[in-house]
Amino acid sequence: MGPTGTAVVAAFQPAWNATTDDEYRCRNGQGYGVGVLSRLPSAAVAGRGIHPVQDPDDPERRAWLCLGGAAIVCTTHLAHVRRDVALAQCRHLMGTVVPGLRAGDVPAPLVLGADLNLGAGDTADLRSCLPAGIGSVGDGGLQHVVATPELAAGAVRRIDLGGATDHPGLLVVLAPAGNDRAQQARVTHR
Repeated sequence: MGPTGTAVVAAFQPAWNATTDDEYRCRNGQGYGVGVLSRLPSAAVAGRGIHPVQDPDDPERRAWLCLGGAAIVCTTHLAHVRRDVALAQCRHLMGTVVPGLRAGDVPAPLVLGADLNLGAGDTADLRSCLPAGIGSVGDGGLQHVVATPELAAGAVRRIDLGGATDHPGLLVVLAPAGNDRAQQARVTHR
């Protein structure tokens, strides 16, 4: 259980290997893909899948995953060689998947922690992928935490992961917009 009494929910979505027609695998044989850990009340998998547009020269078919509950928390790792493919994947996630998950009388706040491979927050590709009003903070490169206007970003910090991945971890502290209480929610992406 988490410190607030809510259970920690973990979910994983493997990437797909077009060559073997099976889950993409790490060198140790375990599945490779995207995952989310959450302490959101009543969190459960809200959606998962493989992006419909993929780089035809890359056997890795990129995946996305979202948990739903008091908020929607999503992650993905977009194509890294072809920017046009990464942009199409981002537009699918933010233009089709997320609106479907947020549909309702009072849409849940959204947090996306992802390796978008679309450059820093001021690049035209990233700006064109994100709906109006959605903010983004990042590591100055390819990793981003994106949030709807109900949430405001506070502290942003890189975390050294000791070579476990090709990126440092990225910790972004989020709080309800207009709320002075720090560390209301934490999002880490690596």
